[in-house]
Amino acid sequence: MRRASLVLLPLLFAAPLAAAPQTRETAASMPAPITYPETERGNVVDEQFGVRVADPYRWLENDVRNDPKVAAWVAAQNEVTDAYLDTLPGRDLFKARLTELFDYGRFGVPYEKGGRYFYSYNSGLQNQAVLYVRDSLKGQGRVLIDPNGWSKDGATALGQWAPSDDGKLLAYGVQDGGSDWRTIRVLDVSTGKALADEISWAKFTGIDWAKDGSGFYYARFPEPREGTAFQAGADNHMVYFHKLGTPQSADRLIFSTPDQPKYLNGAGVTDDGRYIVLTSAPGGTSNNLAIVDLQGDAKPRVLFDKLDAAWNVVGNVGTRLYLMTDKDAPRSRIVTLDLAEAQPSVRELVAQDDAVLEGASIVGGKLIASYMVDAKSEVRRFTLDGKPDGKVTLPGIGTVVGFGGDQDDNETFFVFTSYNVPTTIYRYDVAANRAEIWEQPKVAFDPATIAVEQRFFASKDGTRVPMFVVRRKDVTGPAPTMLYAYGGFNISQLPAFSSSRIAWIEQGGVLAVANIRGGGEYGKAWHDAGRRQNKQNVFDDFIAAGEYLIAQGITRKDGLAIQGGSNGGLLVGAVVNQRPDLFAAALPAVGVMDMLRFDQFTAGRYWTYDYGVPAEEEHFKTLFAYSPYHNVSEGKAYPAILATTADTDDRVVPGHTFKYAAMLQSKDLGPKPHLVRIETRAGHGSGKPTDKIIEETADLYAFAAKWTGLEVKPAR
Repeated sequence: MRRASLVLLPLLFAAPLAAAPQTRETAASMPAPITYPETERGNVVDEQFGVRVADPYRWLENDVRNDPKVAAWVAAQNEVTDAYLDTLPGRDLFKARLTELFDYGRFGVPYEKGGRYFYSYNSGLQNQAVLYVRDSLKGQGRVLIDPNGWSKDGATALGQWAPSDDGKLLAYGVQDGGSDWRTIRVLDVSTGKALADEISWAKFTGIDWAKDGSGFYYARFPEPREGTAFQAGADNHMVYFHKLGTPQSADRLIFSTPDQPKYLNGAGVTDDGRYIVLTSAPGGTSNNLAIVDLQGDAKPRVLFDKLDAAWNVVGNVGTRLYLMTDKDAPRSRIVTLDLAEAQPSVRELVAQDDAVLEGASIVGGKLIASYMVDAKSEVRRFTLDGKPDGKVTLPGIGTVVGFGGDQDDNETFFVFTSYNVPTTIYRYDVAANRAEIWEQPKVAFDPATIAVEQRFFASKDGTRVPMFVVRRKDVTGPAPTMLYAYGGFNISQLPAFSSSRIAWIEQGGVLAVANIRGGGEYGKAWHDAGRRQNKQNVFDDFIAAGEYLIAQGITRKDGLAIQGGSNGGLLVGAVVNQRPDLFAAALPAVGVMDMLRFDQFTAGRYWTYDYGVPAEEEHFKTLFAYSPYHNVSEGKAYPAILATTADTDDRVVPGHTFKYAAMLQSKDLGPKPHLVRIETRAGHGSGKPTDKIIEETADLYAFAAKWTGLEVKPAR
């Protein structure tokens, strides 16, 4: 266990963009006005807490697969966007260079079971990573699962996977078109032959085998009504045990919360096979925790049920359970409790530190704890009684992920990465406290030409916020800059390598990543300072980051582009409404754009912990004040905007972006383009084929380059 996009002809009629105030560009330098597709405007008005809220484009929430009217709108929008993108001179150059940069072998972290080593590998331009297995550490890898032949467009991916304890069987999830739904199947590792077992309607789940390999635990929802699978919110998430060789209908229900149908539930098995660990939560970082003792009466024993803290099981030694928690420790600590006690009491093992505890595991008889210090990784060792036992030497300043494996293994693996360091796999000998490179990629760029620095800036209220600035070493004056952030859900933005970002930086562009509030960079307090009624802090931090980049001469006032996805797409949409003068271009991706209806679709209900509940007056007022869809400012000169989404996104449904784009195009916002790019057979991001990633990134960077003044040249 570890913490682990042609019907209804009126839609095709076009309306010219209305005249608007001049922007920083001169009239002579502006392109001809774009003729956007005409979008039907409805009369929907909701009254909430005495406020009349217009929602003229609600019909765009309908599923594009089932509504010809929405499908026609999508086709018309893509036609206009594609025609504009075809005019950008840097597009083909970015695509060519991105193709070169992606064309290198990429390994996943190995996972050992039964003496076999399982790992993912992409040779470079494969649309999907392939699962390999080695029969020994240094043995020849052989293909176990290659999803690249599963669909003609490469959009069917291998999702989660888990080998049985003896390494003889492997259960894996199939993800189609980027959807969150999974179909789970099983194969024989020695022969590669598939078993008859098949699980449908699994979602938001891991796969955890019983110790004896008789079957596995997983979580699923009831089968949705026909035509609702990609939009409707699902209730009653349940944990089941699937016994091999039996139909899914015979699976045994292990755990559910019928009194709390909106909870997400999960299960994992401790390394010794004795305990099933059951977690339950409505979203957010806090969870309830129960244990099933398989040597006892097999009934769940509730340990924590107040939803007042995060409780993550690290492992166990006999009846002694090791947990990571933020209870009375906003930067987290490690505690134990003894399940042999009738009323187990929490005992502190490793106290809270100034650094943020990110994760922990028990490997080789040691506690391996990963910390975050000013958004950079540090790894410390402890004995099982909590005594400090040195640190793991890392190859530099960056991010570390890994240290999995069974508790009695002496070896484990981790990855190290940074903005200028491709993801490298290390094998770690616990007893010797020694790491050695297991696989190191060879990428077509020179890391020595790229400088990475960390800076700190003051937000509106004086809060000190860190930011990474990455650029070529010879770029010393103001340059076109891409500012990125996320700012939510306790998710930290740590240094990590990205082939696509290298393409921007090589052209002389600057990458800036701001570690704004709402993330987890400084623990629970940092997260809380950016959620619900404090959400404006997130936007203030991001705006302050942009102002800092201009004031410090890193970029010009007309040279700043901003980018963010999902919650980061919301961030971009909100700050553009609040400070359209600050940005030259904006790239909101798969964003949550309607903050009054986000909880009506798919996973949106789980986000109320961060955003608040639209049906509650205090939250409604906050949400309505910054909702991107509802706050587009008529008559102001907006930056160039290229919003992106995908037709199969069942995490943040594409209706958010559809409505936002329609609203932008309906307003008097200046002559710069306000476009939407809608991908087909893709979802929120997971499982997206490499070729689609390259195409989309080339479009985004060419668009940003056009509006920030970045001159794109052939690669040197």
